[in-house]
Amino acid sequence: MSFQIGIDVGGTKIEIAVLDEQGDIIFRQRCPTPLIGYQSILNAIAALIDQACSQVPMSKPQVIGVGIPGCLDASTGLVRGSNTLVMNHQPLKIDLQNLLGCEVRLQNDANCLALSEAIDGAAAHGQIVFAAILGTGCGGGVVVNRQLLTGRHAIAGEWGHNPLPWPTPAESQTTPCWCGQTGCLETWLSGTAFSHDHARHTGQNWTAKDIIQAMRDGNAPAKNSLERYITRLGRALAQVINLLDPDVIVLGGGMSNIEELYPLVGNVITQYSFGVKATTPVLAAMHGDSSGVRGAAWLCKQT
Repeated sequence: MSFQIGIDVGGTKIEIAVLDEQGDIIFRQRCPTPLIGYQSILNAIAALIDQACSQVPMSKPQVIGVGIPGCLDASTGLVRGSNTLVMNHQPLKIDLQNLLGCEVRLQNDANCLALSEAIDGAAAHGQIVFAAILGTGCGGGVVVNRQLLTGRHAIAGEWGHNPLPWPTPAESQTTPCWCGQTGCLETWLSGTAFSHDHARHTGQNWTAKDIIQAMRDGNAPAKNSLERYITRLGRALAQVINLLDPDVIVLGGGMSNIEELYPLVGNVITQYSFGVKATTPVLAAMHGDSSGVRGAAWLCKQT
């Protein structure tokens, strides 16, 4: 039996999953992302693979897939655009191949989410799929006919670092993004941004979970915060429809778990889509927080 191994490197955790031929996860393990440097991240990945090989059991892999925040620069082969900053300007793919002795297929984590959901998830029936991660950061990925669309500079689908469209006067003032630009969707639509927006309006330094719970308990300021979030998300997704017109949009990350988003965001999308009533389904990732690591594993079968 053949297996696919995927690694998802995040800002707080590194996860490994082993998939069988049917796409079922037969082994899954997580560890905290080391905070003391780049080499520690490499070592943590190697240790997870050793655990997987001993637990499944299986021989050392010939190829693994790895999802990261950011991407490999097409000209230098170095990581760039990662909010796990110690990975930036590092030859992650080459270093992992030398350490592990196998081929490494490395992609942006949002691309991995998109691939997982397009192959056998919420968007399995769609030809053109856009997926967005709404978590600590904010990213996007595009799959066409079950193949990733990466682009000339490996930034296709990098939705989170486009500006919020159709900003209101109140939205013209925002904090700079870590990428150096101002007004990026990441500063409006990530879970962190949701908390910051609520704090600006109320003075309450609540987590996203706290705000949603308060909204469900009838708290009016919390309800207003979610309404602002939904209008911003709808405008941002309308821009995706105007550019790609995908068959399905899939949302992942912590903010995608807010069920109240889905009945309302479509009406906002329609307000800003170019001359059409948008019927594009906006769906939560079927595989939840496993989708990124599953997509990394599916990279092993990409041609």
